[in-house]
Amino acid sequence: MLVSAVPILASVNSAETIAFYTGKLDFTFHSEWDGYLIFSKDDIALHFWPTTDPDIPKHTGCYINVNKVEQLYQLYEPLGVIHPNGKLAEMPWGMRQFSILDNNGNIIHFGESIENKV
Repeated sequence: MLVSAVPILASVNSAETIAFYTGKLDFTFHSEWDGYLIFSKDDIALHFWPTTDPDIPKHTGCYINVNKVEQLYQLYEPLGVIHPNGKLAEMPWGMRQFSILDNNGNIIHFGESIENKV
């Protein structure tokens, strides 16, 4: 029954969030409405709501399932966005994943199932 989900994360600065997601992560920016931002990349959509509290994004994040996680890691690693404890690794829950911190402090995990690898 469920088809997809759209994470809604916090943004403390619209202009910096647009620059980060379009310039570093290669997302497409679609619109801004009173500080509410909408982005997409491939089949993934991310939305952001505005906040003036910089602590909120430090406690939020999302998990994005991907294929070719190693290739994606190689694209993002030189950009300095990888979380200090989020280097590419195999996790005990059956995922090979890495994590980034965005310009706001949101954590985003990118993972690929180890079981699907041949």
